[in-house]
Amino acid sequence: MGIVYGCLKALLFRIDPERAHALALDAARAGGSGLAKILGGRELRGPEIRIAGLRFPNPVGLAAGFDKNGVALPFWRALGFGFVEFGTVTPRPQPGNPPPRVWRFPKHRAIGNSLGFPSDGASMVAARIRRDKLQGDIVGINLGKNRDTPLPRGADDYVAALDATRSVADYFVVNVSSPNTPGLRELQTRAYLEELVGRVCAAAAGTPVLVKLSPDLEERQLADAIEACAAAHAAGIVLVNTTLARPEGVCFEGGLSGRPLAARAREVLAEARRLTKLPLVSVGGIDSPEEARARLQGGASLVQIYTGLIYEGPALVARIVRALGPRTPS
Repeated sequence: MGIVYGCLKALLFRIDPERAHALALDAARAGGSGLAKILGGRELRGPEIRIAGLRFPNPVGLAAGFDKNGVALPFWRALGFGFVEFGTVTPRPQPGNPPPRVWRFPKHRAIGNSLGFPSDGASMVAARIRRDKLQGDIVGINLGKNRDTPLPRGADDYVAALDATRSVADYFVVNVSSPNTPGLRELQTRAYLEELVGRVCAAAAGTPVLVKLSPDLEERQLADAIEACAAAHAAGIVLVNTTLARPEGVCFEGGLSGRPLAARAREVLAEARRLTKLPLVSVGGIDSPEEARARLQGGASLVQIYTGLIYEGPALVARIVRALGPRTPS
């Protein structure tokens, strides 16, 4: 961790977690590439990965949830990310769940949240990304439904959010695995998932569509979900979202991310790799070059980080990319 970020972290960790996150995003938006370089970022172009018809300048991405509303693309680019996933984006603006809804657990190097898809709405997110996107940027849009949309009409919301963001998206992710929107995880069942993903893929008209799954699925549920994704012609699977499992002493309502999720994320990745040849994106508990390498060697084509940025600092991106070297499994 750099000296500059170490000082900033000490200050930010004295502030309410959600407020600190908002301040950090404000700084990232205002400071752009200049701030990124001060914090140890570098624009890194290798090792290059090609999957789903896309060319990723390196395999390390920003996970969905960190920049839900697409406010700081120049900052993320300058940090060295090979791709950035914005969202979860809902078709209509919504505030999410009431606070408090974000918690830190420094002992476990973890973050808890029950945000519930707060979103400025798909049109606003698309306008910001359109303003900032440069040739060569790989942008993913993580799609969700509005809280007040009944599950039987959920597919309509995913397609509406896709339609509003298609001009800025290089790929889409169908988020059916957040634990913070009532009933959402029911969409992971095969009865819902194949039809939902099929509709989104049809609407995407050739833009790759991936599906993000929960770490809390049992073995048979995971197999059914993967089979449904393949049958609906998904381009890949993102593993995993936050978990409802808890280490001892951690108690809150919502999903947990960070180091306690790492072991389960590796297990799910290994099982998914056994079950499918679809490209896999691994996320959850990646906070070091060693962990990122383990995921890539374990069958992932790409990795994403989120909580590791909070505890290790922005220079983590460049550390991982440099450590991976010129060639990475794809």
